[in-house]
Amino acid sequence: MQEDRKLIIYDAVLLAVSLYLAILLRFNFSMPAEYMGFLKLSIVPVIVITLVFNKFFKLYSSIWKYASVEELVSVIYSVSLSNIIFVLYSYIISFKFLENRYYRFPFSVHIIFWILSVVILGGTRFLLRMFEQGSREQPAAGKKICRKSKKLLIIGAGDAAAMLVKEIKRHSNLNYDIKGLIDDDLSKKGKLISGIEVLGGRDDIIRVCSEKGIEEIIIAIPSVDMQRKKKIINICKETECKLKILPGIYEIVDGRVNISKLRDVNIEDLLGREEVKLNSDNINRYIKDKVILVTGGGGSIGSELCRQIAKFKPRELLILDIYENNVYDVQMELNYNHPELNKKVIIASIRDIDKMREVFRDFRPDVVFHAAAHKHVPLMEMNPGEAVKNNIIGTYNVLKCCSEFSVKKFVQISTDKAVNPTNIMGATKRFCEMMVQAFDEVSSTEYVAVRFGNVLGSNGSVIPLFKKQIAHGGPVTVTHPEINRFFMTIPEAAQLVIQAGAIANGGEIFVLDMGKPVKIADLARDLITLSGYKPDEEIKIEYTGLRPGEKLYEELLMDEIALTSTEHKKIFVEKPNKIDIKYIEDSIDEFRKVSHDGDREQIFKLMEQKVPTYTRKKNEKESA
Repeated sequence: MQEDRKLIIYDAVLLAVSLYLAILLRFNFSMPAEYMGFLKLSIVPVIVITLVFNKFFKLYSSIWKYASVEELVSVIYSVSLSNIIFVLYSYIISFKFLENRYYRFPFSVHIIFWILSVVILGGTRFLLRMFEQGSREQPAAGKKICRKSKKLLIIGAGDAAAMLVKEIKRHSNLNYDIKGLIDDDLSKKGKLISGIEVLGGRDDIIRVCSEKGIEEIIIAIPSVDMQRKKKIINICKETECKLKILPGIYEIVDGRVNISKLRDVNIEDLLGREEVKLNSDNINRYIKDKVILVTGGGGSIGSELCRQIAKFKPRELLILDIYENNVYDVQMELNYNHPELNKKVIIASIRDIDKMREVFRDFRPDVVFHAAAHKHVPLMEMNPGEAVKNNIIGTYNVLKCCSEFSVKKFVQISTDKAVNPTNIMGATKRFCEMMVQAFDEVSSTEYVAVRFGNVLGSNGSVIPLFKKQIAHGGPVTVTHPEINRFFMTIPEAAQLVIQAGAIANGGEIFVLDMGKPVKIADLARDLITLSGYKPDEEIKIEYTGLRPGEKLYEELLMDEIALTSTEHKKIFVEKPNKIDIKYIEDSIDEFRKVSHDGDREQIFKLMEQKVPTYTRKKNEKESA
C-alpha cells in the first residue's frame, strides 16, 4: 500500500512536469503570459483525471518488477482517455473564461502532452523493472558468489528456446551460465537470441559440450516428433551431461514456457513412441452417454482407462476394485480434473459372483473394460491357486454377468505372456482369451480381448524398481544380459485398448503394435545415465538369472496365426478361434476344485491340459 502511494505521488509530479514541458516545447520554450493562467486552471484537474484513470486501469495494483507489454498498454489507455477528457475540459474552460482572456491550449499541446505522459509514466515503471531485475542478478555488495554457475547448452532456437532463455536470465537463482544454442536450421547458425549464439546443429552437440565444458543440456523443442527427439536424446547421452526437457506442445496447455515446466528426460522419451491418433467418432459411438464399468480401476492400466474414458463423456463411469487406497486416489483425481463426470466407486472382488450380479443388476453397464487381474509372474508362480481364482474364475464371473445382463461390449485386457505361455500367469490370461471367444459364440454381448506387452511405469514393472535401486546407490538387478521385452506407455496402451473396443465386432483378439523389443540391460543403463550416474562404474548392474516361468524373449502373437491389419495402423487382429462353451464350463468346475484343494502340482498339470500352448518352465530347484 505504501508503494502505491509513492507511485501516485510520483505520477502527480510527473504529470505536472509533462504538461508544463508540453507547453514550453509548443512555444519554443517561450510561453506566452496569457497561457500561464490557463495552466493554473488546468493542472490540478488534469492530474486528478489521469490518476483516476490510472486507478481504473489498475496501474497501482501491478507488481512493476514483473511489468510487461500488458502494463504499457494500460498506461496508453489511461493517458489517452485522460487526454480526451482534458480536451473537452479545455473547450469548456475557454468558453467560460473568454472575457477574461483565458485561452484554451492549441491542439498540438495535447498531442505533445500525450506523448510525454506515455513516455514518462511508462518509462519510470519499466526503469523500476530494470532496476529490480538488475538488483536480483547482481550479488549484494560485499558478498561473493559461493556457487559455481552450471554451464548450460539449450537444444533448439525457436520460440520455446527464446522464452526459456529469458526465463533463465530472469531467474538468476538457477545459477545457469548459458553457453549457446543448438538448432538444425543452418540459417540460424551464428545468430543471437537474447545475446546467446546459435553454435550449430545436432551434429555439433558433442563437440560444443567438450569445448565449452557443458554440464547440463535442456532440450527446448516441444513441437518435435518423437523419433527426432529420440535421436537428439541419444546424441546428448554420449556427452554424459545432465539432461532436462520441455514437455511436448500438447502438454504445455497455455502455450507459455517457464522453468517449472522443465522435467528430467525419462525412458518414455528414449523409446520414441509416437503420439496415438484416435478415431474419436468411433469411440464416441460406444462410450458417450453410456454406462462404462472398469474392473481393476485402481491399477495402472485400469486407472488410465478411467482417465481416457472420462474425456468421452460417458453417462456414468463405474470404477470397481478390491483395493480401496488406489481407487480412492483415482476418484480424487477425477473429481478434480472432471468435476462434471458422474462416477461411482465400487469396492468389490470379481471372485464374488453374487456381488458381481448385484453390481450389474443395479448399474446396468453398457460397456465393460476388464483390467482386474493378478499379473506378477514370480508371485503367481509361487501362488498358482490365487492366479486361477482371480484371473480365471474372477474373469469367468464378469463374462457370465455381461451375458446375463445384456452388456453391449466386453473388452478383456490381455498380455503378451499369454502367447505360448511358460508361466502360470500367462497361462491364466491365455485361458481368459479362450473364454472370451467361447462366450462370444453364445451371447449377444460382443466379447473381445486386447493383447499388449509391458507398460512403462506400471505397478510392479522394472522402471520403478530400477529407480529405487538407483536411489539406494545400486546395484541395478537384471535377470539376464539378453532378456528383452516390448514396451509402451500407459496412456498409449489405454488409448489403443479403447480404440480396439470401437472397431471390435466380437470374438477378436487384438494385438497392439509394440514397436521393437528393448533389452532390459540397455533400459537399465539408460536409466542410470539419465539419473546422472555412469553405468557399471558409479552404479553397477548385476545379473541374477531368469526367474521361475520367465521367458528370455516375449511374443505378441501365435506363430502359426497371421495377423490382419485394421483401420488403425497400431492395432492388428488375430483370426478368431471357435471355442466350445461347454469345454469352458467344465474347465471352470475343475479349476474351482483344484484351486480350492490347494495342490500346486495339480494346478500346474490341469493348466497344461486346458491350455495346449502352455509349457511349464521349472526353475533349477524344482528340477532338482
